[in-house]
Amino acid sequence: MFSGLSNFLKKILPKRLFYRALLIVATPILVLQLVITFVFFDSLWIKTNKGMTKALVNEINTFIEVYDNEKLDKDELTNLFSLFLDLNIEFIDNKNFDDQYNERWFSPIDRTLRRELKSHFNSLEYWFDTTSYKELIDLRIKYNSGYFKFLIPKDRVTSSSARLFALWITVPAIIMVIISLIFLKNQTRPITNLARAAEKFGKGEEVEEFKPSGALEIRQAGYEFDKMRKRILKHLNQRTEMLSGISHDLRTPLTRMKLQIAFIKDKDLSKKLTEDINEMEKMLNEYLQFTSSSYVEKDEMFNLSELVEVVIKKYDNDNIKEDITPRIYINGRKNLINRCLNNIIDNALKYANKVEVKLNKKNTNLFIIIDDDGPGISSKERNNVFKPFYKIDKGRAESKSSVGLGLSIASDIIRSHGGNIMLERSSMNGLRVKIFLPV
Repeated sequence: MFSGLSNFLKKILPKRLFYRALLIVATPILVLQLVITFVFFDSLWIKTNKGMTKALVNEINTFIEVYDNEKLDKDELTNLFSLFLDLNIEFIDNKNFDDQYNERWFSPIDRTLRRELKSHFNSLEYWFDTTSYKELIDLRIKYNSGYFKFLIPKDRVTSSSARLFALWITVPAIIMVIISLIFLKNQTRPITNLARAAEKFGKGEEVEEFKPSGALEIRQAGYEFDKMRKRILKHLNQRTEMLSGISHDLRTPLTRMKLQIAFIKDKDLSKKLTEDINEMEKMLNEYLQFTSSSYVEKDEMFNLSELVEVVIKKYDNDNIKEDITPRIYINGRKNLINRCLNNIIDNALKYANKVEVKLNKKNTNLFIIIDDDGPGISSKERNNVFKPFYKIDKGRAESKSSVGLGLSIASDIIRSHGGNIMLERSSMNGLRVKIFLPV
């Protein structure tokens, strides 16, 4: 029971900190105002109105009882009550009397008036209407061959202080909520800035010098994030410099080996050595590409559909089919997306004869699907191939020139854009690379 209630509250409660804090501040204010309003209406306003209504009905009852005295002048009596008791009284000699009064069930005035009339005129027919006139109540009471028509000001049965009280209740509450909004906005802004900086850093974007602000705990979290960011950047720079240095240094002996091979007279031996050196150069290029896969590039809005078409056209291969939805725009790093697509399509063409590239958009996500008819990858190895330098023994790992960085680079690029990449079996009985990117 408690777990079900907890799950229900989690669903209906706001997700953002600002609105949760606002709810914490505003709820006690609203509850307090409701309690005060309830107490006021119950102990003051309703009881006051009840007393005023009771006094009015007593006056009307007194008038009818005095009216029965035949020694008094009826017109003079009516004028006296109208003048001194603020009652507009008229006797209408008409046997047709409509006793269907228009009562509003939600109105305390109507309920109180009906209750008092019933207690004093239970033996007489009566009728009243509080809606036809803006400032008057139309009250009619059956009397002999006709009926009395009383036009009574509404302020005779209700206190005008209710509106003033409602104003004093509402205005301070609104002012307090507005002040809370201002203060909460200032308190949550540092958290929002910290979350935005962490998101940018997680996507591989450059984060300008982050300055923590706000409450002590928030500033402390900001300082720790900044120190962590600098440690990670230092580690990444060291890795990049190490791999770049190794790759660069290896190019010099490879160049000398190429020159020496040119002087070898045995053509078969020269050809084999040249192939080995070319494979080594390709591996070095992959290392360099891996070290530069996280280089700083600013986000920009670009046409992804056009970029995919340009990448496919570059291969000039009739075996690559395309199904691309036009004019799909995305905010990201264009060169990195281009490198990701090149790596995946290169990998597909290396092991397959036919490749099909699809691009479409659904709601707030776009999908890039690359299918091929190659040998595919077993389900138990699909997660492993995204690891750097990982190579499987069969199927798509038969090429000696691969060092296992193509899919790793592609995965890093997609995840840095807040997306996801996964491998499946394609409809062509090969490998399917499915990419999700948020728009």
